[in-house]
Amino acid sequence: SLNIALLFNQNNTNGTHCPDQDTWEWLYAGQPVYIILLAVLGIAFNVFVLMVFCLHKKACTVAEIYLSNLAAADLVLVSCLPFWAVNISNGFNWPFGLFLCKVVNLGIKMNAYSSIYFLVLVSIDRYVALVHTMSHGRMRRPKYAKLGCLLMWSFGLLLSVPTLIFREVKYFPEFDVTACFLNYPNETLELFCDGMLIVFSFIIPFSIISFCTVKIIQALKIQAIERFSAEKTEQKATTLMLAVLLAFLICWVPFHVVTTLDVLLRAEVLGGCHLTTVLDICNQIFTYLAFFNSVLNPILYVIVGKNFRKKVQELFKQWSVKRTTSSESTRSNLSSTLKTVL
Repeated sequence: SLNIALLFNQNNTNGTHCPDQDTWEWLYAGQPVYIILLAVLGIAFNVFVLMVFCLHKKACTVAEIYLSNLAAADLVLVSCLPFWAVNISNGFNWPFGLFLCKVVNLGIKMNAYSSIYFLVLVSIDRYVALVHTMSHGRMRRPKYAKLGCLLMWSFGLLLSVPTLIFREVKYFPEFDVTACFLNYPNETLELFCDGMLIVFSFIIPFSIISFCTVKIIQALKIQAIERFSAEKTEQKATTLMLAVLLAFLICWVPFHVVTTLDVLLRAEVLGGCHLTTVLDICNQIFTYLAFFNSVLNPILYVIVGKNFRKKVQELFKQWSVKRTTSSESTRSNLSSTLKTVL
C-alpha cells in the first residue's frame, strides 16, 4: 500500500545506504498522471456498467448481481485514487485532513479486498451451475446472491479496520512533510495485520477460485466430449467469468507476491539492501497494475460478455422508444393546444 515509506525511500532515510534516489525519480514523476488516467477511465467505465445493470428493464441474474457489485467496488476504489495523485504530486504532503486520510484509504483497502471475494462468489456460482447442475436451482437465487454480496462488503470492511484505526496525519519536521501514513503501535502488530491480510485476501480466496476454476474447466471438457450442450446463457456467463478471473490473477498476483516477500523481509526472514530496493519499486509498480484491474473489468464485459452487449443494445432501444414516445406526446399536446387556440 501507499504509505510514508515511499517518502523515506525517496529521501534515502531507511536506515541503510541503498542508492535509490535515481531509481525513484522516474517513478514519482509518472505516478500522478497514471493514477489520474486510471481514475478517469475507471469511473467512466464502471458507471457505464452499473447504469446498464441498474436501468435495464429485466432483473439481474445471479451472475450479474455479483458483477454489478464488483463494478461498484471498482468504482469506489478508482474514485479514491485522485486524492493520492494530488498527494504524490504535492511531495507527499497530505492536504485533505485526518478524516479523508482515513476514509480514502479505507475505500481503497475495503474495495480491493471486497473485489476478490465478489470473484469468489462468481466462481462458486459458475461451479454450482456447471458442476452441480441438479442443485443449482435451489442455491442460485437472487436473494441469496444479494445476501452474499452484503456479507462480502461487510467482510471487506472488517479486513480494513486496521486502516481505519491506524491511519494518521503527522508532521515530520526532518522532512518538512505532513504525511498520511499507517502508524501501527508496534512492529509485531503490523506483521500480524499484514499476515492476516495475506491469508484472508490472497491465500484463501485464491485457493477457492483455483478449485472452482479447475472443476469448471473439467466440466466443460466433459460436456464437449459427451457432446452435451449446457444452456447458452450459462456458457456465455462462464466464458466471461474465466476472462475476469484471468485478468484478476494477472493484475493482482504480482502485488500479493511482493507483499508477502515484504512481510518476510520485515520479519527478518529475508534480508539485503538490494532486495529492499527491488521490493519497494515492485510494490509501487504492482500496486498500480492491481488498480488497473478496476479499469480492465468493464472492458472485458463489453469484449467477452455477449449477454452484456445484448443488454446494452436493449437499453439503447429502450431509451430510443421512450424518446420517440415522449416526442410524439409533445407534438400531440402542442397540436391540441393550437386547435383550441385557433
